[in-house]
Amino acid sequence: MLPIETLLPELKQTLEANTTALLQAPPGAGKTTRVPLALLDAPWRHDRKILMLEPRRLAARSAARFMAKQLGEAPGQTVGYRTRLDTRVSEATRIEVVTEGILTRLIQNDPLLEDYAAVLFDEFHVLLFCD
Repeated sequence: MLPIETLLPELKQTLEANTTALLQAPPGAGKTTRVPLALLDAPWRHDRKILMLEPRRLAARSAARFMAKQLGEAPGQTVGYRTRLDTRVSEATRIEVVTEGILTRLIQNDPLLEDYAAVLFDEFHVLLFCD
């Protein structure tokens, strides 16, 4: 069992009441591959997709492949990905792992991202500057 498993019920409860959550856990805890799958059955999704930003192409494809394998599927079914020159999505896709360029294009085409119930930022780094 991955360390993130114990936090998933609280995360899901938080997202029932709020539209934003910040999840911080050490590398290898399962944030990338367990959180999107755990949110698939969230009632607030209303069958809209989950979009996950993964900055690097290799990481995006790997994460999507791993999640798909956990479901016993191939990429492009429930879990898919979009990277430059490589896309595996279908009408059945409910989790899309994308890179920054793809996310930018999606926002340009649909600024409200109306097909998506959630946008997850993986590997999100924040710099704080204090005087």
